[in-house]
Amino acid sequence: MSKRESYEQRTEELLIPILTKYEFELVDVEYVKEAGTWYLRAYIDKPGGIAINDCEVVSRELSDLLDKKDFIDDSYILEVSSPGLGRPLKKDRDFARSIGEEVEIRTYRMIDKQKEFTGVLEEYDSDSVTISYEDGTKQKFDRKEIALIRLAFDF
Repeated sequence: MSKRESYEQRTEELLIPILTKYEFELVDVEYVKEAGTWYLRAYIDKPGGIAINDCEVVSRELSDLLDKKDFIDDSYILEVSSPGLGRPLKKDRDFARSIGEEVEIRTYRMIDKQKEFTGVLEEYDSDSVTISYEDGTKQKFDRKEIALIRLAFDF
């Protein structure tokens, strides 16, 4: 397990009791370096959406625990936020909740001369994702081919 994965996993373990207390859901944790700065990001959600006050409460409690446990060697910025409109689907519960919803898929390599696909999520399993298009055709993707899958949104 990489240092990044270890930090993300340990942060998740600290977050779960906090989120359970407030009946929030953990969407994702990521530890990434952007423009020379490390960020530890926790994305949380709840029915009806997360408010800024929700993020603040979780951020304060998580920050206290992170200071106490002190397992991250680098200096970093902690961010707790909503997953936003373009919420990625990562866990099985994300996929289950999104059956019948329109999703965007980006693949690592070209498939039929394109890397971006939009359709309705029909089914998924640990190895594949199937979407349907407006014309009724379906396409199955190997999960290892998918760089990103998220809910589609129209403006």
